Amino acid sequence: MPEAPQTEGTVEPQAASAFDALAALTDEELLHACKPRLCAVCPVQKEATETKLRSLAEVDNARKRMAREKEDFSRFAAEGVLADIVPSLDNLDLALRHATPDEACKNFVLGVDMTRKLLLESLKKHGLETVGVVGEEFNPALHEAVGLEDFPGVEENHVGKLLGLGYKLHERLLRPARVVVCKRG
Repeated sequence: MPEAPQTEGTVEPQAASAFDALAALTDEELLHACKPRLCAVCPVQKEATETKLRSLAEVDNARKRMAREKEDFSRFAAEGVLADIVPSLDNLDLALRHATPDEACKNFVLGVDMTRKLLLESLKKHGLETVGVVGEEFNPALHEAVGLEDFPGVEENHVGKLLGLGYKLHERLLRPARVVVCKRG
């Protein structure tokens, strides 16, 4: 028996059953069935994946940078206030340095010394540290050398005299210690 001629609009029975099978699939099932065959080599898909990964990396980097900036801000938020307090500490040190050993002033000097110690302890809780000790090795990152002098009993290139304390807030230097460095001959 001869085959019936196909007219426009008719579909072979085998193709029609495949089409009906695909039409019966949900969108998710269809995507799952087609993606490995078509999208594995699809340049648009590859570019979209690379763009997505780059965007995710940029967002992650931005998040990390913001967290670091937030941490730095909270750690160093008091820097301006502490820089304003440092001259007061200098004045207390100056008062103690020039105090007379007079018995009438003994209690006053003791009060100034206690006030200075309490203030330094409070500031230390917030990350303020003093910098500069006689006898330590000269470090230009921590000390400001204002002179050179020979000091008996002090090694060369070490601090021979402390003219003013320096201060650090956490690891950041607020002010270097003013020192005279020991130099021989």
